[in-house]
Amino acid sequence: MSIQTREIPCRSGTLGIITLDSPDTLNALSPALLRALQKQLDTWADDDSVCLVLISANGDRAFSAGADLRELYGALKDDSRVDPVTELFAPEYRVDYTLHTFPKPVITLAHGITMGGGMGLLQASRYRLITPDTLMAMPETSIGLFPDAGASWFLNRLPGSIGLFMGLTGARLNASDAMRVGLADRVVEHRQPDDLIGRITDQYWSGEIAADDNRLFRLLNQVEEAPSARLPDSELARYEQDIARLCRRDELPRVVGRLLESPAGNDWWTACIDRLRSACPVSLWLLEGQLRHGLQMSLKDIFRMELVMVAHCVALPDLREGIRARMIDQDQAPDWSHKLLAEVPEDYIERHFDTPWTEQEDPLGDL
Repeated sequence: MSIQTREIPCRSGTLGIITLDSPDTLNALSPALLRALQKQLDTWADDDSVCLVLISANGDRAFSAGADLRELYGALKDDSRVDPVTELFAPEYRVDYTLHTFPKPVITLAHGITMGGGMGLLQASRYRLITPDTLMAMPETSIGLFPDAGASWFLNRLPGSIGLFMGLTGARLNASDAMRVGLADRVVEHRQPDDLIGRITDQYWSGEIAADDNRLFRLLNQVEEAPSARLPDSELARYEQDIARLCRRDELPRVVGRLLESPAGNDWWTACIDRLRSACPVSLWLLEGQLRHGLQMSLKDIFRMELVMVAHCVALPDLREGIRARMIDQDQAPDWSHKLLAEVPEDYIERHFDTPWTEQEDPLGDL
């Protein structure tokens, strides 16, 4: 099942705890894990005794590195009997939407690698706690996909051009960066949530969301915060003016060109530009399109749009080739279907936004 669940009585009400429990895969979001997570969330949403939910993860290295790419690669092979759209992506987006709209407060405590689908879980939660070792990223353009799991929603809400920069470069943000741009609410000292659980269970919870939210907000502000000496220096603080200048509103090839031609920087900046240089050109255009379309969309329509985009990515060669090169063969030399941004036809990108199914067939039509 890959998750553990507990219900702990408080002075009044109950705390529901979900722990991602597949540390050997960096808590990858497998279909089995997602099904178990959805079932538990649905159960607690209808249980009046459960007043709030805490999500964390086992293992020292990661909260979640995102989708199980090896399982996805198997599903993308020609002889696969698994439909990755309905079996892998739709369940993930449904869980994310459930968390975004959950009728009770959800606290997620993330640590270590928090990328892709892991970011989707964290950003969908009402209270986002992280530890000093947290490393966030949306690296999907490197594998021929696009930042998904609701990234069309949360990247668009970052200040300046940070969301576009993150998507283009797969930039890895540390805890200080995350706090600086509003991707986390608080950095706590310890990954193990025992102290937090103790504080929560020592309270009276009413089941009235407004009152419980107020009480929880005050409680979280009393949790020990990581001292500044434990936090890494913010890379974004050093480069945010450059990012704003280089990623200012313009045609995508010009933005990418400015970034690739930018002066050499430190190791962090160099790694960002190197990832951009090797990213899938189609994926870069998809990122631009999803952010543009997503500005005018509701949350549920964003998840439906991303699933439509995934359906097209699954049917085309870049996603399979990207996973092969980055993770299976690890030659780091993907043979992209289009080698340059300028070679990608506009209608090729726009077709990724054309719904391939009827309203009755939409896997997320009931959101």
